[in-house]
Amino acid sequence: MKVVVAHNQYSSAAPSGENVIVDAEIAQLRAAGVEVVPFLRSSDEIGSLPLAQKALLPVAPIWSPAAQRSLAALIRAERPDLLHLHNPYPLLSPGIVRTAHAHGLPVLQTVHNYRQVCAPGLYFRDGHICHDCRGRAFALPAIRHSCYRGSKAQSAIMATSLAVNRRTWHSVDHYLALTGGIADHLRDYGIPDERITVKPNALADPGTPVPVGSGFLFASRLSAEKGLQLLLDAWSRHPVGSLGVLRVASDGPLRPVVEAAAAARSDVVYLGPQNQAGVRAAMRESAVVVAASTWDDVLPTVIIEALSNGRPVLGTALGGIPYLIGDAGWTVAPSVDELAAALPVAAAGAAGLSAAARARYEANFTPDVLMKRLLAVYSGLVNGGRREEVQPVNRYPSGPWATPQP
Repeated sequence: MKVVVAHNQYSSAAPSGENVIVDAEIAQLRAAGVEVVPFLRSSDEIGSLPLAQKALLPVAPIWSPAAQRSLAALIRAERPDLLHLHNPYPLLSPGIVRTAHAHGLPVLQTVHNYRQVCAPGLYFRDGHICHDCRGRAFALPAIRHSCYRGSKAQSAIMATSLAVNRRTWHSVDHYLALTGGIADHLRDYGIPDERITVKPNALADPGTPVPVGSGFLFASRLSAEKGLQLLLDAWSRHPVGSLGVLRVASDGPLRPVVEAAAAARSDVVYLGPQNQAGVRAAMRESAVVVAASTWDDVLPTVIIEALSNGRPVLGTALGGIPYLIGDAGWTVAPSVDELAAALPVAAAGAAGLSAAARARYEANFTPDVLMKRLLAVYSGLVNGGRREEVQPVNRYPSGPWATPQP
């Protein structure tokens, strides 16, 4: 079987677990005997694009002719069996779904966020969960609140993309939902249940865990929705050193906040941005990993990393976090009082839950377990038959406002 895996990688300045997962899944597919043809773009490329492509960047989330031409050439050269899409924004655009269909390929998409409805994909703005655009034909509130990259103009482009590509998203042959919550989101969007399979992410086994260390690790992006300020406020309720060390290993817009906390307290250590090996090293020095998200976080990769390393997790009871943690940690409401109360409990109970954390990983999140589910979906799409190939100009009108015709 030959599969095109398409993904627009997030900028290296905005570390993303999604990039890690896509890279890991490509490696896992190849290990399972699937011939993977990567179709990858990175937001880091934007600065070096030719002037003509840069001129089209403002409308790239709606329509990216360069990406569609490149994909068409790749399909003609490789003759793959299907397209597996992850993130299309901003350089790929939803148009690659139409390109794949025009060449007879079924399309599968893994849904990592709420981008079909919400411009930034988070259901979160101004420090709180927000569903203002749910059920709307046009995401006007996203423009009003400058939800996408803090810009009304860019929010208008993304809102337009969501509106004009609604039929494109409804034409996707099958969806992989990381959790039941994402499956509910897709059903609410109008995707029938038979076109949704729940499949969480898998991470490669890092090996036998070492005994738990001491203190806590926060390794999520340093942004408001990931709960850094919530954690620091809860941490400040305890005397310096009473909980061990709080290690912070990441980067993001709130970096000055954690740098200030590290300067003020000797038990807060900022490790800076870390690659996967660096995060794993920090994790092994720690006893508990904290996932303090204040939004409906879909499936934080750091939790799966923690479980695989035998580290229990203290998390907020939002999104997919309780599902991931299960019996291998603690979940609390996203409030300073509850998180502060849970910190000493977690510190005292970490060693006793290390085995449960590792067992949960082995039962639910290993490549062997989840690859069988993914390959079954692939087989169903391929054996269901290739779509009839048609000329894109006949079936799909050209231009940024084009949508598939019935």
